Amino acid sequence: MRHSKTVAFRHFGAPLTSPGEAMYDPAAWRDYFVMVGGGAAALTGLVFVAMTLHLNEIVDHPVHRHRARTILTGLTAVFLRCGLVLMAGQSRQAVAVELIAVLLVVEVILYRSIREALRAADMGVVLRTLGSFACLVTEQAGAALLFAGAIWGLYVVGVGMIASFVFMVTGAWLLLVGVGSSRPTDVLSRD
Repeated sequence: MRHSKTVAFRHFGAPLTSPGEAMYDPAAWRDYFVMVGGGAAALTGLVFVAMTLHLNEIVDHPVHRHRARTILTGLTAVFLRCGLVLMAGQSRQAVAVELIAVLLVVEVILYRSIREALRAADMGVVLRTLGSFACLVTEQAGAALLFAGAIWGLYVVGVGMIASFVFMVTGAWLLLVGVGSSRPTDVLSRD
């Protein structure tokens, strides 16, 4: 008995005509974007609280301001992108345009922020910023592929999004360590 190609790509009981169709099934991506968006929202809240505890130190130092601005922007933008992808009834083109639009805004903020912090930043800060920027561009490329019909572009978006978490979480840690190390010694001895 010969099985047709359609049976080979069955997903949730519905026959599909190609593997690309199975990859873009919005229901199949729901858990991923709920997990990543929820994680980004939780981290945004935690980082925001941690930053408010050290607000003066962050505001007074250009590199700390840069890290704070880009971490909060990055985490908030991940949450926004996940929310946009989860909106029901959208075509792949609509999702791609929304992703690209949010990513462009984040890239502008990242660029303006590093320009402001550049005089006080060491090479590590610059390299981390370039790494974050590469993650954003990777996501944008994935969204462009998705728009053009390459459904696997959503996987590229996912990889860029997860990779950006490495920069945001470690950046938050470096910010808090940097703020803690720049506190006067008499304040540290009272803690």
